Amino acid sequence: MPNGEPLQIPRRQILSDHVYAQLKSLIMNGQVPPGERLNIEDLSRRLDVSPTPVREALARLESEELTIKLPLRGYTTTALLDREQILDLYDLRFLLEVPSAKRAATRVSAADADALRAELATVQNAPHADGYETYRVFIDHDARFHRLVLDLAGNEMVTQAFLRTHCHLHLYRLAYDGTSGSDAVEEHAVLVDALVSGDPEAAEESMRNHLALARDRVLAGLDARPAP
Repeated sequence: MPNGEPLQIPRRQILSDHVYAQLKSLIMNGQVPPGERLNIEDLSRRLDVSPTPVREALARLESEELTIKLPLRGYTTTALLDREQILDLYDLRFLLEVPSAKRAATRVSAADADALRAELATVQNAPHADGYETYRVFIDHDARFHRLVLDLAGNEMVTQAFLRTHCHLHLYRLAYDGTSGSDAVEEHAVLVDALVSGDPEAAEESMRNHLALARDRVLAGLDARPAP
């Protein structure tokens, strides 16, 4: 590519990304309910596109465990986590993230501290509204922040185990409100202070406290959902 010439993104890729974003939004907002069969032709008409980008989008969503492909039935949306699954997921997060925070505090460089503060600055105010298009900014921050702490700890197997859970997508399908987002941002700030000060015990305790509070917020949101 000649110097100065802008990178040209293929139109097909742009369309595929757009359809993927639309379908993901429909699922995250509950406009396509959990456990619902997804008809590719119907979705194509709904989104006014050909079936090809819809198939590509559904495959991408399957990799995030938001859809599942069943033999002879095609795609359906995945079910929401139940209480037992939420507790299991947070048990795993305690095992992975609490010791990782402790280790990360012993490894934070000046550049790492800047990266942590920069990530906090992306969501100085959590959105105070429902709807995936609004709160996805916070979801993306939450995922990046926790990934950053794990990366700082330096254990790639732990990081990959965490990423395979897709926990942020599944948890925020259950419940979100602006207050809980603001609480989480404040808890992240406390954790950053512990990390950049190089205090392993404080980082360990901050992460443990944050995960416990986050778990309780999710369970409270689950309890507040209307019965099916």
